[in-house]
Amino acid sequence: MLKTLSIWNFALIEHVQIDFDKGLNILTGETGAGKSILLGALGMVIGRRTNIDAIRSGCEFMRVEAVFTLDNNLVKDFLTKYNILVEDDDLIITRQININGKNSVQINNCHTTMAILRQLGELLVDIHGQHANQALLKPIKQLSLIDMYDGDAIQKQKEAYLEKYYQWLQIKQKLADSKINTQEMAQRLDMLKWQINEIENAKLTLDEDEKLESEIKVLANAEKISLLTQDAYKLLYEGENGKFAILSSLSQVRKDLENLAQYDENMAKVHQILDEAYFQIQDSADEIRNYGESIDYNPQKLDMMQSRLNDIDKLKRKYGNTIEEILNYLAKAKEELTYIENYDDNLAKLEQELSLLAKDVSQEALVLHELRQKSAKALEMAIMKELASLSMADAKLVINLTLNDDFTENGADDVEILFSANLGEDLKSLAKIVSGGELSRIALALKTITAKKDDIDLMVFDEVDTGVGGKTAQMMAEKIARIALYRQVICITHLPQIAAMADAHFYISKETKNNKTFTTIDEINYDAKLAEIARMSSGIDLTQASLENAEEMLTNARKRKELLHFDE
Repeated sequence: MLKTLSIWNFALIEHVQIDFDKGLNILTGETGAGKSILLGALGMVIGRRTNIDAIRSGCEFMRVEAVFTLDNNLVKDFLTKYNILVEDDDLIITRQININGKNSVQINNCHTTMAILRQLGELLVDIHGQHANQALLKPIKQLSLIDMYDGDAIQKQKEAYLEKYYQWLQIKQKLADSKINTQEMAQRLDMLKWQINEIENAKLTLDEDEKLESEIKVLANAEKISLLTQDAYKLLYEGENGKFAILSSLSQVRKDLENLAQYDENMAKVHQILDEAYFQIQDSADEIRNYGESIDYNPQKLDMMQSRLNDIDKLKRKYGNTIEEILNYLAKAKEELTYIENYDDNLAKLEQELSLLAKDVSQEALVLHELRQKSAKALEMAIMKELASLSMADAKLVINLTLNDDFTENGADDVEILFSANLGEDLKSLAKIVSGGELSRIALALKTITAKKDDIDLMVFDEVDTGVGGKTAQMMAEKIARIALYRQVICITHLPQIAAMADAHFYISKETKNNKTFTTIDEINYDAKLAEIARMSSGIDLTQASLENAEEMLTNARKRKELLHFDE
């Protein structure tokens, strides 16, 4: 439910705050006073496209803030999904557009995107006007109404259908991708054979390149390595420049400590450590000597190893950054080669699989079609009943569903609504013959029927009473009042019959001050409401007769609303 709508610098509005009521909220006023401005502001705060030209002249920005009461779990789940905090079951949406075109959107003080705002807006508000009426002429909208009318069973079957449909679609695409040009396939076959042969002939082994790089590094520095090992060995065993050899010196230290330990047992542990160190250094010296003697500088072997590494690098540039990636490429190439060599068999298997899936999809589509036919017949009768109460007792409406072989995400149904407004007239396509007034009444009938099923808490009617008057106007008023039993309704109207049904009545006016025009919106009391309905009814200056007529209209409206509550 929309509790409050606050608007700053939007068109002729400098600043207004409107506190809406539950039930039916009526907005009236003279033509041009700014009723469409209010809907524009509401559209702005739920993410609809808004031009910067709507910014009030001389201002740097326009801002709209809406406060909703949350009792819709779908909305709460949506907010949770996007990590938007909900406190005290209130939802505050603020949108500001600056003169430079910059948009700022906040939902419960969380900055967010226009995309998220638009999605949220679709869950919060259903704005119904002439554009929405025209949408009823589109088959996709008509099909969604049929699905909604018997929602649970049809939704469950749609899920079963979609599971098979997506499987079928995947195989269909795979089959299409497989039907490549014969010449391209032959060229690909030759390329794969050449690539496989090139990689296999290389006889690669994992980590071979790393081992080669290590060995090449040693061979390329063989002379340096030999000199370093000789020098190290000489220092350990022979010494240099008159200095004692390290091992000889360390051997003397061992003997001294061995003797010292005879006099002081505390030195025995030190002697043991040096003893172990001596033998470790001796083993290391032998390893250094053996390593140095093992280095055999072989230019031919070095050339062969470098050549092998170059060959591996060439393969890396073609097939992957590592030997593992090259071998993975080889495995995939072999798999593709096998597939192409068995192309005809694989194609036949895909076609067979597609044919079997098509039967499954067709069966699920048939079940969906039958459920829709049942729902369409019930919806058809419900619409006829509502139209009869809207002064269209002779109207006839038929919903035709035709099952075809063209599978889509919505099933395989073609839908067409046929309509005749008067006795003796042939049924014809609704899109071709319906008038604006007739379409408004059909749309209102649908809204009345689906009000209990709809999850959107706020429904907005934008002058749906165009081209309607007399008894039909009274019936339309009662339909809108009935919808307001289940949903909060905001309705802009020119009909006094609808205005009389208001739970809250707002009057929109404009005035000029200091050469500037201002639109104001005020909730009016009973006396002002009486005067406004009298004005709407007579279109002339107020008279005692017009006021008495308006009072009678309000009394009758109150009684009709009581009966509506009783009926429900």
